[in-house]
Amino acid sequence: MVDFTPKTPTPEEIERAREAGRLLFAGECQFVFGAQKLGQLPDPLLPEIAFAGRSNVGKSSLVNALTGRRTLARASSEPGRTKQLNFFELAGRLTLVDMPGYGFAKAAKAVKEDWQGMMFSFLRGRPTLKRVVLLLDSRVEIKESDREIMKLLDRAAVTFQIVLTKCDIPKPPVLAAKLRETREIAASHAAAYPLVLVTSSANGEGIVELRSELAQLAYPPPARA
Repeated sequence: MVDFTPKTPTPEEIERAREAGRLLFAGECQFVFGAQKLGQLPDPLLPEIAFAGRSNVGKSSLVNALTGRRTLARASSEPGRTKQLNFFELAGRLTLVDMPGYGFAKAAKAVKEDWQGMMFSFLRGRPTLKRVVLLLDSRVEIKESDREIMKLLDRAAVTFQIVLTKCDIPKPPVLAAKLRETREIAASHAAAYPLVLVTSSANGEGIVELRSELAQLAYPPPARA
């Protein structure tokens, strides 16, 4: 069993991790493939981080904020419309996977079931998948679809880290209560990483910290000659 017990880093370690995150996400990032079926998945060559969340949680905005690009990941004009896994290669060291949004109210039941089946098969069978970043909207209550995806991740035995989005909007007491609630939920799931982060794509809150976390999962930078 993986030990998720957090260790308190020194100020020097924090600064090194932040610099590693900055350098990684400042590297070239490009779209490499979009897969609508499991048989279309690209070869698993690099460590992968998948981003999951409800269809209106701000997933595309967060991916763009992390990479410092405004249009790398594009949100659909109709929530729940995008039905493919989008793969982005980052600096030749990490692959970011933008997963289709879930919880879209207008989709037919068969479409939702098909999405869940495809996502479960991807999550369970992808050997290079290191972590799922599960995005929750800090402004609204946690939905049943969010709870279902956490159960799915537990069953797939895939480590997931909860990240709250749009944290510039709630007032501080409301955000603090949401953070406490989310930490309690994370503690109740076997596959959940204990560190919950708060982020805002609008003002950059938490972006440095999330970059630092994800950089630890990437291949190391090439050795200098």
